[in-house]
Amino acid sequence: MTQAPPPTADTVRRLARSLLPGGGGPDVRPVAEGGEHFTWWVGTRHVLRLTPDRDRAVRQRRELRLRDLVRPHLGVGVPVSVAHGEWAAGLTYTLDTRLPGGTAEDHDVSAVGEDDLAGLLTGLREVPVRQAEALGVPRVAPRSLEAFRRAAVRAAEHLAEADEFDPTRLSRLTPRAAAQLTAPAPVLVHHALHGEHLVVSADGRVRGVLDWTGAVVGDPAEDIAGLARAVGAPAAVRAATLAGYGARPCLRGLWLARCDTVIRLSETVRGRDAGPLPPLREQVRRAWEAILLERVTELRDGPDEAL
Repeated sequence: MTQAPPPTADTVRRLARSLLPGGGGPDVRPVAEGGEHFTWWVGTRHVLRLTPDRDRAVRQRRELRLRDLVRPHLGVGVPVSVAHGEWAAGLTYTLDTRLPGGTAEDHDVSAVGEDDLAGLLTGLREVPVRQAEALGVPRVAPRSLEAFRRAAVRAAEHLAEADEFDPTRLSRLTPRAAAQLTAPAPVLVHHALHGEHLVVSADGRVRGVLDWTGAVVGDPAEDIAGLARAVGAPAAVRAATLAGYGARPCLRGLWLARCDTVIRLSETVRGRDAGPLPPLREQVRRAWEAILLERVTELRDGPDEAL
């Protein structure tokens, strides 16, 4: 799909001037982590997100309605759109309130912050699925953990050759154990709980969640996996447990994160992905942190299938 060229600072400044009360010449500067949008800070209180193509414009329109649906259910903040429309033919924008704080890449999540994450996961489960689907949120089937495991084993072997990863660590996820870690009932899933999408204050509280354009109805273990990559496996599992998820959904999310990070790191090491290596190595480290649950949980096949 053809993507529009990035808007210039003058384009953003003119648009922001037309949207903000009082006009003037607001200070605008691009956001380093723009994701799927052209994203600009506007002054100190707003952020302007402009879509680069029509597919993302459709998702942004859906996101605006979805944020209104989820806001009453979550214990953390969700940006509010103070103005939205089109910045070019068929391409949308939203001028959002800026949630105060940094990101999970800037600040560690505290114990109280883990309670905030638990409230987030609980709230997502409480959002009426039918209402989300009525807004156009797609339903997606859960991924096969066994297929993912096999791909991760191959990736780990390549990483071992590059002295990046010990492939024996994957032996704890056996085919039989993977088959037992089936997906729970579908719920609304943010599906992009990356570190840069979690707004975290200096005291470690989680103050908000950004970018709802990728939300789906599906496997809640995907959000547990996202948290494992963003804040570490122990914090993610503790938050999911506080949210009422049992051992198997937690372990499924943990192993989704572990397999995913190994595969993505292998792709980058082998030159198939141009992304930077340090963030991926950090995600591997976080996802592979040991947790008490995997030491004490045994699945029904016996001690040899314990995770």
